[in-house]
Amino acid sequence: MVNVDTVYQRVLALANKEQRGYITPQEFNLFANQAQMDIFEQYFYDLNQFGRAPGNDTLHSNPLDILEEKIAIFHNSREITKGYDGFNLPSDYYRLMQVRAAHSEQMHVEVEKMTHRELLVAQNSPLTKATLERPTYYLKGNRLHVSPDKVVTLHVNYIKAPKKVNWTYVVVGEKALSNPDANAGYQDFELHPSEETKLVVKILQLVGVTLKDYNLTQVAIQKEASKIQQEKQ
Repeated sequence: MVNVDTVYQRVLALANKEQRGYITPQEFNLFANQAQMDIFEQYFYDLNQFGRAPGNDTLHSNPLDILEEKIAIFHNSREITKGYDGFNLPSDYYRLMQVRAAHSEQMHVEVEKMTHRELLVAQNSPLTKATLERPTYYLKGNRLHVSPDKVVTLHVNYIKAPKKVNWTYVVVGEKALSNPDANAGYQDFELHPSEETKLVVKILQLVGVTLKDYNLTQVAIQKEASKIQQEKQ
């Protein structure tokens, strides 16, 4: 995890440098969550790109391994049961990895993913029709529809979305100070610790736009481009 108070203090110090302006805790929380999701979602674009590139045998320097390590933080699994209209995925679901039908404690059969149209076509043939030994599913929104209907329990492996960042505070002498024990729900960034600088840079970009300080935005963009180039070399 990345400490949210550390990032807040760094952003505040840089934004206030040369009297550039002040960012409120409410604005910071908004920008922090946007920055976290931008970085998180970029993992999957980079995963696709690095997956096509030659690997690097140097220990701890293969970009694909580094990405996998960052994404591993968000791996999760859960057992879900059939509801009125299919299987509702967990509320923190972001991307599915594997679905298995749990016929018993000892037996789990992988469920094949299909589009709705493919499933309808498959159901018309005895050779391709879904069975308990070869079940299928299609995804609609955050709900799974599984064939055959007799499947009532699934075990899903998935990537969860990061929790919403929340820098909570208490006002002392007209100054907002970090208050991790607040009832409002203090929450650090869930990203890998190595992402701290990237978070600061991305939040600064958003701060620069808010303060209409395009020099600050430009500096942040240049720092981000430099870091990305370094990571991808």
